[in-house]
Amino acid sequence: MKRHKKENIVEEEKEQEVVDKLNGEDVAENDNLADLDVQQKMNEEISMLNDKYLRLAAEFDNYRKRTLKEKQDLISFAGEEIIKGILPIMDDMERAIEMLSKAEKIDNSALEGTELIYNKLKKYLLSKGVKEIDSIGNDLDTDFHEAIAQMPVNEDSMKNKIIDVVQKGYTMNGKVIRFAKVVMGQ
Repeated sequence: MKRHKKENIVEEEKEQEVVDKLNGEDVAENDNLADLDVQQKMNEEISMLNDKYLRLAAEFDNYRKRTLKEKQDLISFAGEEIIKGILPIMDDMERAIEMLSKAEKIDNSALEGTELIYNKLKKYLLSKGVKEIDSIGNDLDTDFHEAIAQMPVNEDSMKNKIIDVVQKGYTMNGKVIRFAKVVMGQ
């Protein structure tokens, strides 16, 4: 009987070892699964943080570009209001030159002086990026012209073309600062 008990105890111990071994493998598998879950979560978090970082870097780059463009526009168009105020003076000088050239009893020096001042002012405006909008004989372009009247014309080639400019238009660095007021041929 003692022998039988010893054999049973030995068998039970062997069975217990097998059970413990199997449980140990389950625990190891569970640990491996847990490690895989933790690894996967960490990888997802890294991906999410990397995506946030890339978006933030792109947003900052866009901000930097936008502010740089705004600064350049501010510099380019800083004197726009002053230039707009000078344009009526240019118109007046052109009318004065036209009237002085038509007058019969006028000293030529007045005409020459007015033309000199006009040319200097025109050259200065040109150096600041201000250009006249070419109009007569061209088609109406609503980005540059404002049609204020239509006149009948004899020539078919001048129909739907600009035949007269009532007020000159100007651009500054490619941006229209005053539309040309024109008369269209009909």
